Amino acid sequence: MIVIQTQLARRALEILAIPKGKSKLLLDIGCGSGISGNVLGQYGHMWVGCDISTAMLEVASEREVEGDVIHSDMGHGFGFRSGMFDGAISISALQWLCSAE
Repeated sequence: MIVIQTQLARRALEILAIPKGKSKLLLDIGCGSGISGNVLGQYGHMWVGCDISTAMLEVASEREVEGDVIHSDMGHGFGFRSGMFDGAISISALQWLCSAE
């Protein structure tokens, strides 16, 4: 799973088409344990991750990810100022959007 998440995050960065050597502030929607965020960091980007699962965010903290993680439900919006981020990725999170608890 880690390998697949890493590959998907790399592909998401390719799609964003950020010029090499340009550090950007990116949002990782549904960041989970921070696997995709780590990829963003490896490419020199700063990132903020949000996730509804406190358990996954605890794993991210235990892994000492480089980005900032926030407990948030993507189904209720984000509350960030418009234009704050240079881009966003979401790896394996959208399938949970319509999942009721």
